[in-house]
Amino acid sequence: MPAAPDFPPAPDRVAPARALISLSDKTGLEEVARTLHGLGVELVSTGGTRGAIAALDLPVKDVADLTGFPEMMDGRVKTLHPVVHGGLLGVRNAPSHAAAMQEHGIAPIDLVWIDLYPFEATVASGGGFEAAIENVDIGGPAMIRSASKNHGHVAVAVDAESIGWIVEALKADGATSLDLRKRLAARAFARTAAYDAAVSGWFAGQIGDAAPARKSISGTLAQTLRYGENPHQSGAFYRTSETRPGVANARQLQGKELGYNNIADADAAYELVAEFDAPACVIVKHANPCGVATGGDLSEAYVRALECDPVSAFGGVIAVNRPLTAADAEKIVEIFTEVVIAPGADDAARTVFAAKKNLRLLLTDGLPDPLAAGEVFRSVAGGFLVQSRDVARVTAADLKIVTKRRPAPQEIEDMLFAFTVAKHVKSNAIVYARDGRTAGIGAGQMNRRDSARIASLRAAEAGQALGLPASLAQGSACASEAFFPFADGLLEAVAAGATAVIQPGGSIRDDEVIAAADEKGVAMAFTGTRVFRH
Repeated sequence: MPAAPDFPPAPDRVAPARALISLSDKTGLEEVARTLHGLGVELVSTGGTRGAIAALDLPVKDVADLTGFPEMMDGRVKTLHPVVHGGLLGVRNAPSHAAAMQEHGIAPIDLVWIDLYPFEATVASGGGFEAAIENVDIGGPAMIRSASKNHGHVAVAVDAESIGWIVEALKADGATSLDLRKRLAARAFARTAAYDAAVSGWFAGQIGDAAPARKSISGTLAQTLRYGENPHQSGAFYRTSETRPGVANARQLQGKELGYNNIADADAAYELVAEFDAPACVIVKHANPCGVATGGDLSEAYVRALECDPVSAFGGVIAVNRPLTAADAEKIVEIFTEVVIAPGADDAARTVFAAKKNLRLLLTDGLPDPLAAGEVFRSVAGGFLVQSRDVARVTAADLKIVTKRRPAPQEIEDMLFAFTVAKHVKSNAIVYARDGRTAGIGAGQMNRRDSARIASLRAAEAGQALGLPASLAQGSACASEAFFPFADGLLEAVAAGATAVIQPGGSIRDDEVIAAADEKGVAMAFTGTRVFRH
């Protein structure tokens, strides 16, 4: 590796004499350009940015005036020149660098403000392959990296916030500090890394490479969190470039800042509620749904979801798939709720929620498409796992009836509803459902029999709370998101009151499980699709 030269220490304060500005988004340019000019800083720019500065009646040099070469090749070549990069990379107080700069007529560039070609925006707007390629910036990242490497002498800005820090420092005493330049350089390196990640990820998708040799994930800080899962853990929330409606892109209208667990639960709830076409409500507690229901309207759906497990619902996260009304809000605020996430809420609903200061209200202006492709990530020690989003959706036409008794039409509806919910429950997962709502949910157990037992317990408690003569699971459909390895789990479901069972099938003991179902007179369907969620 290259040895580190024995450079003199970088100065703490640098008063910039020359600034290079090149922007796609020129928001804020006038104020910054006038401020720099007022401080005696020479302005150098390119193309449209140079024209915009000149239109302000401010003196500005074209980069071509420095390099002696015109912008060429449709703008692909303009700043890739020793005069530019020497001006950025030259260590001013290193005698050999100073001599080289003097010999070749290279003047220092002390400040750089560059925002890069809008590659991400081009892709997001549906621009074609050639348009995306032409919006891959080459000179910009090179200049940003040069300035960042030489942060001992150069201040670099890559966004409105960082140029704001620079202007604030210059207005204070006409110079930037070494500490500020280091912070700016770290931010700038992160920006070019994210830009390269966007380009490489897009290009891999264009050639159909689902597992490229190198993969980068980038995000923009949305907020620092009070802590992570526990108070002794630090936490932060980042947004990616994905525009999928959900907690990352929601507007928070009220309440305390979201916590790590709030965000995770809100995401889980919203992804599940989007699966349903009818008005629906999902209540999530600790990443698992504890109540899911559809109804004639949101108020009915909420009440039915709450009845599934009112004990667990306390302090939970509620997601709905319709804009909220005052009537809906009045029902929801009857118990303590941490977060409500919805595609919208009318003014009357917002007024009702406003009385509950600790409740966070998130509005997304849309629902995620449960069938849209995407990727999900999970960290492990020394790496991370990547998989495609689970977009499986089982319909009645996909079911293979394997028992002597065929399910009735209502049982098929219940089976499909239960299986849809099971897709969003931590495995091992068992879900009892009837008439468009869950009756009992068993999640995250080490064996499927225990999940069936827990779901049965919840259903019995719910039935008792409602004053029913039997468990809420009586006459329900039971969904298992993976196959029953033994008949014991199915028998627990039958004991709970289930009359129909839906599962993927594929166990070496399928015949044994089918025989047990036939003996008990329950109908069973295989989906051929596993929706395991670890």
